[in-house]
Amino acid sequence: MGKEFKFDVEAIRAQFPACKLEVGGAPIAYLDGPGGTQVPQRVLDRIVKYLVEENANEGGNFKAGRLGEILEEEARVAAADFLGCEQGEIGFSNSSTQNNVNFAHALARRFEPGAKILTNQLEHQCNYAPWIHLGMDGFNTEVVKMDTVTQQIDMDDFKAKLTPDTKLVSLNWASNGLGTVTDVKKLIAMAHEVGALTVVDAVHYAAHFPIDVKDIDTDVLVCSAYKWFGPHLGVIYMKKDLIEEMGFYNVMCEDIATGPRRFHMGTPQYELLTGMTEAVNFVASVGEEYADCFEEELKGLTGRRRNVVAGMTAFDHYESGLAKQLRDGLRAIPGVHVFGPAEGEARTPTVVFTVDGFTTDEVSQMLGDRGINSWHGDYYAVQIMKAMGVYDKGGMVRLGLAPYVTQSDIDRTLYAVRQLVAGA
Repeated sequence: MGKEFKFDVEAIRAQFPACKLEVGGAPIAYLDGPGGTQVPQRVLDRIVKYLVEENANEGGNFKAGRLGEILEEEARVAAADFLGCEQGEIGFSNSSTQNNVNFAHALARRFEPGAKILTNQLEHQCNYAPWIHLGMDGFNTEVVKMDTVTQQIDMDDFKAKLTPDTKLVSLNWASNGLGTVTDVKKLIAMAHEVGALTVVDAVHYAAHFPIDVKDIDTDVLVCSAYKWFGPHLGVIYMKKDLIEEMGFYNVMCEDIATGPRRFHMGTPQYELLTGMTEAVNFVASVGEEYADCFEEELKGLTGRRRNVVAGMTAFDHYESGLAKQLRDGLRAIPGVHVFGPAEGEARTPTVVFTVDGFTTDEVSQMLGDRGINSWHGDYYAVQIMKAMGVYDKGGMVRLGLAPYVTQSDIDRTLYAVRQLVAGA
């Protein structure tokens, strides 16, 4: 039995310089986390240290020139600890979108024309558009429907469209548009039964829950460090055997790059790699403090990997409670419609809603004027908004939790929406 969990949000906030900023005399409520989190001081310091003391391209016969390869390897080890894999299965690029586009182009070389690809309506455009584009280039891309009642993937449609000629299945682990969490492990097993590869978009999921790529057994997974306290950097995991089979687009077209360097189109962004490494260290530092609360979840884990899982588990426990308060509070306001899976279903601490009589832009502007950051529109979850019938109406308003969000932020948000509805 672990010790009682009591999350110290003020200790977390003290590590984020942005939490000292105010609008109208009140601290900014950063409920825009699904679009990207704030960054702790230690990440900023590490990036500055690189740019001041270590800034050079790799391969030079001098101190900084020799350091690039070391920093890149440190980043792979950190990302591997974050995702639960080997360091040789990690690659980087500007974004998850770029990683997926590069992966799609490589698959186009490997697949025969007419190969069947499955994507679905819960996807962010990052893991939707590349496969639709392949459909335009002669491949057979089919879209699995979303059940608009449960706001989860339509399993009957998935089973009907998953056939022995399916070569790739793209899956969204957690929807940035609804907060829906999909049982990707189950769907990956089904895809593998017909011999299909799988690629999982974990960009939204990775911000809130620990990831174990070996447990879900996906072939490929993408996520982005700026969603979990780091800089804008795309991280891709791929099974070792698949890496060597793929023909990626990069500058090493004659002397083919080997190992995880095959992912890269060119020289990596070393300053961002150091920032990502430090973001993983931040998560691990939180986990080290709360590890005794999660003995069952951490069985068999050691070192930084253990602390990363503990840190993400601590964030989940804290954020989920506040998100439930936010959903319940919004539902109690007349004219407010909260979307997402039913209570009790797996979900992220992301809350989406509309308000009768107001556009989503008006609601978001009202919140922003009061120092409450939100998003509105489709946030690249275009297929969701179309399926839910709100795309042409301005989409939805989105609020998302992060470990530096406070009870006061939730209370202020609910008060602001109540005032808007009341015409105050």
